[in-house]
Amino acid sequence: MQPFTAQDHAVIADAISRAERQTSGEIVVVVARASSRYRYFSLMCVALLALVVPLPLIHFTKWPIEYVYLLQLGVFGLGALLMQWELLRIAITPASVKRTRAHQRAVEQFLVQNLHTTKGRTGVLIYVSDAERYAEVIADDGIYQKVTPQVWDALIAALTANIRSGNRTEGFVAAIETCGAILAEHFPPEAFDHDELPNHLIVLDAAEPA
Repeated sequence: MQPFTAQDHAVIADAISRAERQTSGEIVVVVARASSRYRYFSLMCVALLALVVPLPLIHFTKWPIEYVYLLQLGVFGLGALLMQWELLRIAITPASVKRTRAHQRAVEQFLVQNLHTTKGRTGVLIYVSDAERYAEVIADDGIYQKVTPQVWDALIAALTANIRSGNRTEGFVAAIETCGAILAEHFPPEAFDHDELPNHLIVLDAAEPA
């Protein structure tokens, strides 16, 4: 993932502030380099491969069992060494596993960023995980009662299209503006309304240990 520049941070923070002036809702944007390290899955694959290695050798060769055992250890050791390469771990992980882990991380961030504690339950998280090519909007209960999932799906489709075309910052700004307009329609500003959460881009450089 290309680092966000100071100007990128400033532009996105300004977009959040402008969007929140139209509504009593709160918008938080989180970008993760990866949602998981996928170490458990990759080691499981290496272990299964090492377990399979002896089968053809036992049945179709006369190798001494000691040689077979040493080869099995070698395969596991080499595989474990290769799995230190994060890009390889991510590449061999099925898309369904990556989507599940990215969604779990998005839910975690919704709670970590205290979006569930906002007044009126009107917090919205825009979450993007670069390694998984995953994006999601999570809105609190007060919003889900009034805004259909299809509305958020359209926002995510536009955001991911912008990211793919290289217009990452512009895509986030457009997504934030759209989110602000959606919230303004259902949750206009209230008297003495104030920001409950910080208005800046949150970048998670480190994935979860697993």
